[in-house]
Amino acid sequence: QVQLVESGGGLVRPGGSLTLSCAASGSLSSINAMAWYRQAPGKQRMLVTSLTSGGSSTYIDSVKGRFTISRTNDKSTLYLQMNNLRPEDTAVYTCYFSDGLGIQEYWGQGSQVTVSS
Repeated sequence: QVQLVESGGGLVRPGGSLTLSCAASGSLSSINAMAWYRQAPGKQRMLVTSLTSGGSSTYIDSVKGRFTISRTNDKSTLYLQMNNLRPEDTAVYTCYFSDGLGIQEYWGQGSQVTVSS
């Protein structure tokens, strides 16, 4: 079992920055993929960025060049650095860990990010 606890959400002005953290505990040896999802008001949850154990990352087009996913070497903490935030980035952000096979999947509790002047 893996437990995920997020921190770092909040209110920020357009153009500002926030860093989300996702602290993991439990057995992480089988974890091969990590990601951040977000769900905006009235919309479905969507994948924002992912990171494999080998270090390969993907981003949706709207956050490329502004968001950076990273993790500690022991996989105990996942980060999402968000720069130049826009109002359309407002959403609940949730971290996700998996074994890459769909057998073991774990979700954080979600963090509200609000971008508003």
